[in-house]
This record gives sequence, C-alpha cells and structure tokens, in this order.
Amino acid sequence: MDTVFVLVSSLPLIFSTHFALTVANNLEFSSIQPTRLVTKLIHRDSIVSPYYRSNDTVADRTERTMKASLARLSYLYAKIERDFDINDLWLNLHPSASEPLFLVNFSMGQPPVPQLAIMDSGSSLLWIQCAPCKSCSQQIIGPMFDPSISSTYGSLSCKNIICRYAPSGECDSSSQCVYNQTYVEGLPSVGVIATEQLIFGSPDEGTNAVNNVIFGCSHRNGNYKDTRFTGVFGLGSGITSVVNQMGSKFSYCIGNIADPDYSYNQLVLSEGANMEGYSTPLDVVDGHYQVILEGISVGETRLVIDPSTFQRTGKERRAIIDSGTAPTWLAENEYRALEREVRNLLDRFLTPFMRESFLCYRGKVGQDLVGFPAVTFHFAEGADLVVDTESMFYQATPNIFCMAVRQASVYGKDFKDFSVIGLMAQQYYNVAYDLNKHKLFFQRIDCELLDE
Repeated sequence: MDTVFVLVSSLPLIFSTHFALTVANNLEFSSIQPTRLVTKLIHRDSIVSPYYRSNDTVADRTERTMKASLARLSYLYAKIERDFDINDLWLNLHPSASEPLFLVNFSMGQPPVPQLAIMDSGSSLLWIQCAPCKSCSQQIIGPMFDPSISSTYGSLSCKNIICRYAPSGECDSSSQCVYNQTYVEGLPSVGVIATEQLIFGSPDEGTNAVNNVIFGCSHRNGNYKDTRFTGVFGLGSGITSVVNQMGSKFSYCIGNIADPDYSYNQLVLSEGANMEGYSTPLDVVDGHYQVILEGISVGETRLVIDPSTFQRTGKERRAIIDSGTAPTWLAENEYRALEREVRNLLDRFLTPFMRESFLCYRGKVGQDLVGFPAVTFHFAEGADLVVDTESMFYQATPNIFCMAVRQASVYGKDFKDFSVIGLMAQQYYNVAYDLNKHKLFFQRIDCELLDE
C-alpha cells in the first residue's frame, strides 16, 4: 500500500490535530459560531482575476499552468525532505514561487475591504496585507485593509496562549503578538496576530459574517515579484488555521480547470461542508494528512505494480494530494505501469511522442479519446477517485494532446519514489476533509449542484 499525503498542513507531528483543535476551540476571545460558509473560488485566468490576460490562448494558459506545476513539485519535495527544527515549523511556499490556480474571494473588517488571497493548502495561517505596510504589493481591488478604521479589529496580546503557536510568535514594544512567517525562498511576511470579522458571500447572493477570526495582519512583506494577491488563505490544520477555528471541516469543489469561465468552483468552511461520497481514513503523519492508496486501474484492468511501491519506509514512499498543482506526478513504478497501459490502448491508432517529458499524441481529446476507459485511484476502505479523459489528458495545442501525468523522477533520481496527485485528477469532485473524524471524502458531482 502506498502512503498518500494530502498537503494541507505544515505542522509536524509534535502538534497533533486533536491538540490543535482543543487550543483553537477554547480561546477566550473566540465567538465563532460554526455554520456553512461558502466562497467562490476565482480561477486564475478568469476575467475577474488580477492574473487575467486578454490575449492568452488556451495553449498559453496550459503552458503556464504546467510550468508553474513544476515549480510546485520542487517546492513540495524540498518542504517534505527538509529536516525540520523548532524554527522551521511554519516554513511554507513563497507566495510568488508560482502563479496560483485559484484565489479565495472574501472581505474583511467593518467597513468591509475585499480580498483576493492565494488558496494555499500548504500553510496554516490566513494573512493579508495591512496598512501601514512596507514593501507591500499594490492592491487590485479596493483599498488596502487598515485596522485603525475597522470597528471589528482586535489586537492579540503576546500573553495569549495562541501567540505561543504563531509563526515565530513574540512580543513587540506594545505587547502585541508579532508573527514572522518565513518561506522556502524570499523574504518573510511580518506583522501582528489579531482578530477580525470575515465576510463570505453565500449561494443566494447574501453574506455570512464570522467574528473574531485569528489572522496575520502583515505590515511588512518581501519584494515579491508577484504583486497581484492581497494575502494567503491557509487551509492547513495548525492551531491558528481558519479550518480549525470554524469547526474542523472544509471542502472544495472544482470543475474543469481548463475553463476559466466556470463559475461554480467553491470552497466551503465549517460544519456545513458537504461530507458525502466515498470516504477513506485520514491521519496526520509528519504534519501532513495521510491516506492509503491501494492500487490503480485503467478501465477494468488493475495495473501490475511492484508491491514495494505501496509500502512506505521512512521518508521514501510518498504521494501527495495537492490543490496547488495541476498535473499528477507519479513515482517511477506507478508511472511506468500506467504509461504502459495507456500506450497499449492508444499506440495502435495514434503515434506517441514525448513533449517536455509528457507522453503526447497528435489529435484532440474530444475526438480521438472517445471510449477511452477511466483511470481509477483506489484508496483504503473502497474509496475511488475516478479520472475521466478530460482529467487524464489535456489539450496542449489545437492539434496535440498529452497525458496530464508525469514521471516525477525525470527531474532527478531524488524524485524516484515521489508522487503528487494534482488538481486535474480532482476535477468534478467535491473533496472534503473531516479533521475530527479523520476522514477524507470524494464525491463525484457537478459543483453547480452543491448550490441547490
């Protein structure tokens, strides 16, 4: 069996999920009432996104997505293989290391200030840029959040227990809790840990407000090359995580990521998150969520894979389900078995060739793959993630399509046993996390139906 890590947390095992929940749910200032909080996820290439480029073709967007995913792969590997010490607990992705796939849309404070924050399943702190700010990016929507004019803002004393678990939490001259969130590369985000009201849109076009949410009010940021985001929306399981503050459940539903105009991509927080479909055990190991992958099938054919691939020893055997990368990256044995079966099915009709380490064919996904069987990832306790042709292949150019799966080890022998199940494999699914019951759910659904 292969150990699959769902990258949602950056905390190591010394802080268990139960401990995080206990601390977060007993904060003296917390008045959060769990409810169903829904926010639309903004596709990076949507016309309302700050990343939108009017002259981009489908091929341009696809090429950018694949290049960004390679940077993400390198980051994930470096982050996991790094030897952590107590000062590295909050080491996360540099926000500008790659363009995000989705942005979280919400508002903060009274009066409300709109935010478009990077959806990051690899960190556990929500932080936004706050005035006055040094080396901050230009806000794309509305003014920069100014805590001095918000009637719902509250600073956090460094004597509060939560400060102990903030990134490098310490006191400033005013006894405020100061955080310093470092990244794998680049300068840190530095500011104060505070509380504020968050406002989310609802499916009926109303709003839901949540008070006293712990967040990082960033007054100093590195000179990020990417200046189009207002902050980072961490979905990790750490003590200060929004997920733990709102009831320990969350889910996201993604349609076709090649369609920037699909308007039903969404993130749901708190007890109202949809926990339906196949479920599989979820554990926290080495700071990451862990599920068990038991095999891969193509149609009715169960792939013959070296049994050692599905056994974890030390740090070697690992795969990650990640919301920040598009394609799937497989360990060497897994990939070879899958590619062999794909070629057995397609090489009789189409001519294969390699394009930047992707297996490709000349043709169109919608025409030349009619009848191609679904690929299924089999998880423990009968949970299946079924990947259809739109998720298994992508249209690289108008006349070339490629597998949305790569062998990770083409980038070096260190990646031989490293796998990442990317967001394309999760298309048309509501993927839900229940941290209290230690369950991960896969529900095959059109995201539009979740609003009904």
